[in-house]
Amino acid sequence: MKKISVFVLLAIFFTLNLGAIDFSLSAGAGPFAGGLFTRYTLKADGISIKIDAGQEMNQFNFGGLFFFDAAFCELDFYVQRGMNTWSQIFDIAAMQSNKPATGDGWETMIGFSLLGKYPFSLTRQLILFPLIGMEYQICLVQERTQPDGSIYNRSDGLREKDKDGKAYELSSWNSFFVDLGAGIDFALTGKIFLRGELLYSFRLMTIYEKKNLDYLKAMTGDNNPKLGGLTSGPVFRLLIGSRFFSF
Repeated sequence: MKKISVFVLLAIFFTLNLGAIDFSLSAGAGPFAGGLFTRYTLKADGISIKIDAGQEMNQFNFGGLFFFDAAFCELDFYVQRGMNTWSQIFDIAAMQSNKPATGDGWETMIGFSLLGKYPFSLTRQLILFPLIGMEYQICLVQERTQPDGSIYNRSDGLREKDKDGKAYELSSWNSFFVDLGAGIDFALTGKIFLRGELLYSFRLMTIYEKKNLDYLKAMTGDNNPKLGGLTSGPVFRLLIGSRFFSF
């Protein structure tokens, strides 16, 4: 009986809130900034060699975004620049441990995201909405520093290659994310509003990372290396939008 009562109350709440929602189409743009952090560990125990590897990457991202909003969903297109510092080490049994390799990196991405949202009208001016969705990034530029400080293109095939000795394509760094977060709209006028969004994104493994795993399998003879870790980070968006159609 209590479960039925809770269900009825929730149904009434959402029904009342739906009545307060302005079903409108809107669009806008603005800047964003955030971080992306990688922490990976890899252990491989092969026939003749054992490897204990680790990788860390801290990246600052920034860019500009255009959005289209249809009440319960938001479609975004953006251009992003990322600057990172990275460190990786390979400890190889029966050999002297390598010193950590460190450096800086840069990347440029274009991205698309589709976010589901459920707006709650707090006041006549404020609307709060949780967000959940996914995004996909396409790599345009991928660069790193060499030990002498010069910058190189990671897809040039001269310094980084896969297990078959082939150069990585830029698409190897394309990436897929799952996003969770929330946003708030503040009405400035009848049609113009200010939007703030805070998202936390979880990135799936890229083709580059999968090929690196294949490389270590071939190198060690271990077909089941143990890989652990996560790439994730927050992003904050500050946007201004305009409603151009209501129904």
